Amino acid sequence: MSKGAANLLHHNTVQRVKFSVVWYRRQPQTKGAQPLHIEVDKPLDNPGVIAFPPLIWLVNAVISVLVHLFIRLPIMRYGICLVCGILVIVLAPTLALWALRTMKAAGTNVHPAEPALALVRDGPFRFTRNPMYLALCLVQVALGFFLNDWITLLFLVSLALILHYGVILREERYLTAKFGEPYLQYKREVHRWI
Repeated sequence: MSKGAANLLHHNTVQRVKFSVVWYRRQPQTKGAQPLHIEVDKPLDNPGVIAFPPLIWLVNAVISVLVHLFIRLPIMRYGICLVCGILVIVLAPTLALWALRTMKAAGTNVHPAEPALALVRDGPFRFTRNPMYLALCLVQVALGFFLNDWITLLFLVSLALILHYGVILREERYLTAKFGEPYLQYKREVHRWI
């Protein structure tokens, strides 16, 4: 990649925030204070996701349940759906907690609004680059099974698209800019979802 292209990539992927500091100092010749303005242009050290991912899931789940109240398309016999829902709802938090513990053990932040401190490749990150978002999608699948409703289950598509474009792609740009070639190598080795 040429230096110009790298600078363009860096310019487009790094968000900047301006801090204004106002410092009042006494002027010996006047009774009032005079402000001294200092502006600092500092890059944000986070991916700038559109919202906290569990909140995205919650809004999606609430909307899907509201739609379920008016439109119902059963998947199969409720007994089978219940068993599938239980299996998936056990799998989802197990995956999320495994990912959480792996990230904590690696010494990096879990919340996407905080800076990434390390590239995590252990635990569930060996199989998927986004185990926590996959877990959120599995919870939506479990909800669809528990309600025995195709509409609720199909809300998985909207959840996955919002997570993909509003969270994952932003995180990937951020991690590429922050970690460079090691992250690109990781992207080549491990799938985004499964």
